[in-house]
Amino acid sequence: MTRVCFELRIKPELLDEYVARHSPVWPEMLAEIAAAGRRNYSLFVAEGGRLIGYYETDDDTAAQAYLTASPIAARWEAEMSRFFVGLEARPDEAATPLTEIFHLADQLAAASTTSAEGDAL
Repeated sequence: MTRVCFELRIKPELLDEYVARHSPVWPEMLAEIAAAGRRNYSLFVAEGGRLIGYYETDDDTAAQAYLTASPIAARWEAEMSRFFVGLEARPDEAATPLTEIFHLADQLAAASTTSAEGDAL
């Protein structure tokens, strides 16, 4: 499984409308996200329009290809593109990926393995 986190900037003057457009998202777009293999998908917004997104997937390249080919996702992304600062492509293709530097479960598992190896000596 891959964890993906990304950042975009929403135009501050359109932030309220952007939030409203996600309450709720079109049912057919929700179905496409799920069909693409993305799960545990969340968006977070901060003052000034900073948007952070997170999802999990088994194959992000395949998920992105599925959504790129989807007419429903193309329509959604076309409608969403006006909300973002400085994008030259679809928002789902132009988001800045963030590098994961810490994950609790991974480190707990590694610490448990190290501890178990130490106990075996």
